[in-house]
Amino acid sequence: MSGNQPLGAVVPGRTVPVGAVSFANHRPLVLMAGPCVLEGGNFDQGLDFALKTADFLKKLTDQVGMALVYKASFDKANRTSASSYRGPGLEEGLRILERVRQEVGVPVVTDVHDAAQARAAAAVVDLLQTPAFLCRQTDFIQAVARAGRPVNIKKGQFLAPGGMAEVAGKAVAVGNEQILLCERGYAFGYGNLVVDMRSLVIMAESGFPVVFDATHSVQLPGGLGHASGGERAFVAPLARAAVAVGVASIFLETHPDPDLAPCDGPNMVPFAQLADLLYALQRLDEVQKR
Repeated sequence: MSGNQPLGAVVPGRTVPVGAVSFANHRPLVLMAGPCVLEGGNFDQGLDFALKTADFLKKLTDQVGMALVYKASFDKANRTSASSYRGPGLEEGLRILERVRQEVGVPVVTDVHDAAQARAAAAVVDLLQTPAFLCRQTDFIQAVARAGRPVNIKKGQFLAPGGMAEVAGKAVAVGNEQILLCERGYAFGYGNLVVDMRSLVIMAESGFPVVFDATHSVQLPGGLGHASGGERAFVAPLARAAVAVGVASIFLETHPDPDLAPCDGPNMVPFAQLADLLYALQRLDEVQKR
């Protein structure tokens, strides 16, 4: 860290453009938000759900004055149970996300779970996201990086924050420097996660923008036996703490009624509680970056 940098301050680093939005540790906070997974029994229902949730989030973030990247997964491959809902799948899911991008006018991010999905997803969305469990899979990280889109790489629940510089280096080695590094908690015993706010500073020293995943950080993996649990009450305090440290973006999953969501409901933020949280985060971000 530079001798001119205040003690413990987040390093500004590079700027990564995602559509019309710019991610950087020294720039205004960006929100990545949306439901865990695309929902609906058929294409029309899935499209209606996605457009309504994206439109709500776009109007709210415009009101708050915060840039938005809409998030939803076409497939959740890392479920606790084989019977868990996974989403509409690659082809239908990408058709829905493309319509959201066009009709709501927001950049879109989605997960990819294997190398074969990367190029197809990159043809539609603005930002690719890699699952935390796969952060050390060299071939997978490099395949996603080669797809030609910026990549949000989630830190594994088992990985020290300093190790993410090497993970990012794998993407840079194949020509993609448009990388975001995402903190989402660290395994603390069985079925529990904790967040060490030092990790945000450590990852920023790599020079890449840092994202804090506020909802997966309160997840209780496998906590319900057949599914993961979560402690939604801690999303807001952890998000506020991360913004006070200094990050490029807050990632959070949100839903009109999380208790009815097919996955990750216990850690998602209800739409009704989102405005107060975003206004608080924006004020903290202004103070931290001023």
